[in-house]
Amino acid sequence: MTTEQSEIQTFRIEIPQNELDDLRARLLGARWPAAPRVDDWSRGVPTGYLKELAEYWANGFDWRAQEAALNEIPQFVTEIDGQRIHFFHQRSAEPDATPLILTHGWPGSPVEFQRLIGPLTDPVAHGGDAADAFHVVVPSLPGYGFSNPLGEGGFNLFGVARMWASLMNRLGYERYAAHGTDAGSGVAGMLPMVDAEHVIGIHLAGISASTPFGDPIALDGLSAADRVRAERFNALMDEGFGYLVQQMTRPQTLAYSLNDSPIGQLAWIVEKFAEWTDPAYRLPEEAVDRDQLLTNVSLYWFTGSGASSAHAVYEGMAAWKALATQSWGSGDDAGQGWGDSGDRGSDVGEVAGPPTGVAVFGNETAIKSLTDPAGKIEHWVEYERGGHFAAMEVPDLLTADLRTFFRPLR
Repeated sequence: MTTEQSEIQTFRIEIPQNELDDLRARLLGARWPAAPRVDDWSRGVPTGYLKELAEYWANGFDWRAQEAALNEIPQFVTEIDGQRIHFFHQRSAEPDATPLILTHGWPGSPVEFQRLIGPLTDPVAHGGDAADAFHVVVPSLPGYGFSNPLGEGGFNLFGVARMWASLMNRLGYERYAAHGTDAGSGVAGMLPMVDAEHVIGIHLAGISASTPFGDPIALDGLSAADRVRAERFNALMDEGFGYLVQQMTRPQTLAYSLNDSPIGQLAWIVEKFAEWTDPAYRLPEEAVDRDQLLTNVSLYWFTGSGASSAHAVYEGMAAWKALATQSWGSGDDAGQGWGDSGDRGSDVGEVAGPPTGVAVFGNETAIKSLTDPAGKIEHWVEYERGGHFAAMEVPDLLTADLRTFFRPLR
């Protein structure tokens, strides 16, 4: 890599007005399907609900206000291994702050962590202790947001972990902490493998998404609480993986719809917020802020990330299956014990390395006895509130858990 390629350049989000006008025209001119006989969530996103949300996106949502708020966070781009990487980088004013890299998953983006950045970098201003301060780095995964286009090297968790190690080195951080959710938990989980000398600890959430295949979980012998999580996971296997099968088998067929229809992109993402957030709430915008949700969807739309992230999922899952088969052979147990932070016997923490912390939020499916049968995870906390998008749903709980876990590791 040349010096020019390795340079870090400042970045601002500046979506051209004609793209905003085009989005609004497409939303207002949408060709809606007829509502099914049963227009509820049992068949996907209800027509009536999506029409109301799309109308707000077109006439009530203020992208320019959200864009300005995001631009208050210092942003940068750089090139690593031929891949353009966009990232937020907010340094703390506290001299002893610990660097922390946060990694999102699908269908997330750095927007997911927007409300954590202030409390993590300036804990005193948010009722915390200065000793808990972090310098925060939030990259966009390759193929997501402004880390586009997807590079020639494609997408796999191990490769992304190597990029993150290079990024933290490029920023001058000798010691750093890592947190990840969903696919980001797989990236964070691999950082000790590629940068063991510099990673002081990894904190994971959304871990059940990392190993979604295998047989249904047997319920015998589980505690009452774990049985509920197992039943939820089994139901997800039965009827909740259609989105993943489509992306990991025919991403280009899906890409046309996501790249051409904002209504299609909206439905594709909103369905997951409906299914994966805290079930105590009836609608997605009751679990997360509606404007933050639409900011995330808008970012997918403006950057074409619906299509590119589908291909990232395709390539990531292909790499995962290849590694699982290579490591365990092609028998019935292939891949079920791979340590990528899943909940199918992955034995997170089984390999010696920096300490691991796991936070499980209300609607998640991770089960400690299956994830960590040897009891090697140093920090495992289960919360009644929240769900898969914890940074958006319960930022207070996630912030507190990050502070607690990393406090003795600084």
